[in-house]
Amino acid sequence: MKLTPPCFSVLLLAGGQGSRMGGKDKGLVSFRGRPLIASLFDVVRPLTDDLLISCNRNTEQYATYCDHILTDDVSGFPGPLTGILKGLTAAKHDWLLLFPCDAPLIDQSLVRQLLDAASADTPRPVMVRQGNQWQPMFSLIPKHLLPVLQLAWQSGERSLMAILTRHDVVAVDCALNDPRLQNINTPQQLLDLHHY
Repeated sequence: MKLTPPCFSVLLLAGGQGSRMGGKDKGLVSFRGRPLIASLFDVVRPLTDDLLISCNRNTEQYATYCDHILTDDVSGFPGPLTGILKGLTAAKHDWLLLFPCDAPLIDQSLVRQLLDAASADTPRPVMVRQGNQWQPMFSLIPKHLLPVLQLAWQSGERSLMAILTRHDVVAVDCALNDPRLQNINTPQQLLDLHHY
């Protein structure tokens, strides 16, 4: 059985330091006159009734773009896995769709590709792949894997990709130059992306 909205929660990851962006909060950096997070909000808001944002600062600004704000329990920007664990814990649906806040060209067709690759009957994680490169921040994770991820975290694992690829992950193959997967990590990349 294929998944159809609104049977999934969405987690937008905005908890990083933005070190290559001069320490700016990337989700709030302006893109086409609006914060980056607004572009993702426009895409996913119509598809779910459970929109979560993981962030560690500027929570009041992010709150206007979600149903629930999640903050890390661990200080010092410990990486995305801690936010994903909180997202899986808080999600009210059986699946959690995961996107980074700095990929403003994501569209609903990409969401549909991830959903179409998932099966409610045999729930396996789904992840975007470009060539031989997995893209773990573009994933659909069944909530039943939460204990597996928690155990991996407790044992010192910090890579979502390493965990999911050990659990029969389903690939959604995208072109190497697919603009929807373009992350903005630097001011120059922000400028380059404006022409899309």
